[in-house]
Amino acid sequence: MTTPMMDLCLPGLVRGAVQCRATVVEHEPMARNTWRMKLECPEIARQILPGQFFMVRLPGRSDPLLGRPFAVYDIYQDESGQPRGLDFGYVVVGKMTSLLESLRPGDDVELWGPLGNGFPPPPTGHLVIVAGGIGVTPFLAVIREALRRRIYGQPPRELGHVPSRITLCYGVRSAEFLAGVEEFRREGIDVRIATDDGSSGHRGFVTELLQELLDETSPPAAVYCCGPEPLMHAVARLTDAANVPCWLSLETPMACGFGACFSCVTKVKQDDGSWDYRRVCVEGPVFPARQLAFD
Repeated sequence: MTTPMMDLCLPGLVRGAVQCRATVVEHEPMARNTWRMKLECPEIARQILPGQFFMVRLPGRSDPLLGRPFAVYDIYQDESGQPRGLDFGYVVVGKMTSLLESLRPGDDVELWGPLGNGFPPPPTGHLVIVAGGIGVTPFLAVIREALRRRIYGQPPRELGHVPSRITLCYGVRSAEFLAGVEEFRREGIDVRIATDDGSSGHRGFVTELLQELLDETSPPAAVYCCGPEPLMHAVARLTDAANVPCWLSLETPMACGFGACFSCVTKVKQDDGSWDYRRVCVEGPVFPARQLAFD
């Protein structure tokens, strides 16, 4: 049974957000300690946009009591082309993700979403995506929407021209942590890898790959980024220096997902030069980098 969350009059909800039980359809390893789970949940799949997220909770359990946020990796469709469910990726790092790792096809989870905002419609020029670790997972849907290979939202949002070029700069500790690389390459984009140990691609920071693109004669039209906080701070500094628009998807821990608990706040600059707190789950998770007040 599906319960529309907007009927509950909770603050900050995305219009049409629902709470439902979803069935695990597939559960596959993506990389070391990294899994991809496919869930049947047409109510959310029909509405979700690239960059939005949903909360996952295990039914019948009080430990952990609260759900955990996960970004949509992509949606999947039925034989008639209608959205049937969605995929998400995760790294096994704690109690919740360890429990998720034990799930098998046929098991159920509880979801509520879609929540938060997504990435803006892609630019018509060169779109550069910078991802660190599991921060790569929001971007398959971003790329497929940009290339018009999949439609998202209900009704579908309006898009401009297809980007002239898309580059994914993806950084991890070593090659064994690379997740979904071949799936991104099948979309025909330019994929550039950086590893700390040099086991794949460029040896060094992924921001060094970004700097090479920023130094080109024709700089990128926009940069989208998701990953560890130090990476996003660095990307914000580099794009600001190059005067290139940048959007960051924050990976802030969340407790409720719809703005009631104020546990996921981040500092956002005000017009008068001061700053104030904004809820990542409602006003985010995607923010223009120049709006964020990094310490």
